[in-house]
Amino acid sequence: MKANYSLDDLRCFCTVAKLASFKKAAESLNMPLSTLSRRIKQLEEDLQLRLLNRDAHRVTLTHTGGQYYQRSYPLFDELNDVGQDLHQEKHQPKGKIIITAPIYSGKQFLRSVFYEFLLAYPEIQLDLRFSNTLIDIEEQGIDIAFRVRNPTIDNWVIRQLKTTRNILCGHPEKSFKHIKHPDQLTELPKVICSHLSPWQLENQLTGEKYNYHPNHLIRLEVDEIEMMTHAVEKGLGVGYIPDYLALPLIKAGKIKRLLPDWQSEKQPFSMLYRDRDNMPLRVRLFIDYVLKHFT
Repeated sequence: MKANYSLDDLRCFCTVAKLASFKKAAESLNMPLSTLSRRIKQLEEDLQLRLLNRDAHRVTLTHTGGQYYQRSYPLFDELNDVGQDLHQEKHQPKGKIIITAPIYSGKQFLRSVFYEFLLAYPEIQLDLRFSNTLIDIEEQGIDIAFRVRNPTIDNWVIRQLKTTRNILCGHPEKSFKHIKHPDQLTELPKVICSHLSPWQLENQLTGEKYNYHPNHLIRLEVDEIEMMTHAVEKGLGVGYIPDYLALPLIKAGKIKRLLPDWQSEKQPFSMLYRDRDNMPLRVRLFIDYVLKHFT
């Protein structure tokens, strides 16, 4: 049966019943006594039920009114609790933040940020979901997403944090002097990472661009950058490795670079989030913390 009464009038009735006084209820609801009396009368007319007995000294519930109050007041208590919880989300640093990031770049760039933020805000919980698959961040209820490259997502803000490049690397004991151009990579064994293909290369001296599609002499294909890098280090083949992983290994003599004039264009590492209007305080604090860290 369709309700034909006002929920706001029902709230007025519950307040009168709880306080057993029209005057106290009017003060609690911050409305004129005459308005409150009229609202209760309207509710009784809409329900075609008498809910209250009124006399000069007190207000009591009818039997029907008592039943109605017992069934109704928990609803408004629950709504008040919900309102208080939402108020806390808006104004207190507590609760859960759901975050997604690529597996290795996320851990490489963000691990210390996550730990330091949690130490600074002990009532905030991070739910970290590392994946190299571009999950549906709206369907998964994600609060913050970190991405390599900048995807276009309607109604999401994109803040670039840093840039990286991919470079070509191989085992330090192998000679690659005869490789003068990326089109010669076909003759070399390769280790590839599935989400880093094709190998997009640009000559830093001439500006020439070349996209190499590794589909021949594949020794190992993985979906995780760190394992690919280890395979190159072991000598299984050449690889297309992010510079933040490759450069320390090159310096340590564990791998070496080939075609040093060639590298990828800059790849932005970015943070994505919904518009800052009306977001919980915990999410806003995390965004500011990340931006400050990378600045």
